[in-house]
Amino acid sequence: MSVQVILKEGKPEYAVIPYEVYVRLVEDAEMLEDIRVYDAAARALANGEELVPADVVYALLDGANPIRVWREYRRLPQGALAAAAGISSSYLSQLETGKRTGTAEVLSAIAGILNVDVDDLIQ
Repeated sequence: MSVQVILKEGKPEYAVIPYEVYVRLVEDAEMLEDIRVYDAAARALANGEELVPADVVYALLDGANPIRVWREYRRLPQGALAAAAGISSSYLSQLETGKRTGTAEVLSAIAGILNVDVDDLIQ
């Protein structure tokens, strides 16, 4: 491979390389970045980070009630979540329909049961 080095004030400033070599270097750099991203994702999963399906994310982004979205994703019946949180099913229903807002204590209990942060339950 021929490389032309262009000097500026006696120090290398530019290196001119064949285009094919440049293309290969760019592809290799992109592959290395993909490997780094993959490794970071693998570490996050190994440390307990959860993968959330796109339909859950889209439902939340579309404004669906986060308590209901997470409850349904976790496959918890409304009554089971309410009992575990120490509230009535009707209260949970009102939270899910937006007719009531939960106290910090109730939202914290629900978040713990659903294994999410309290912030994830606030619209």
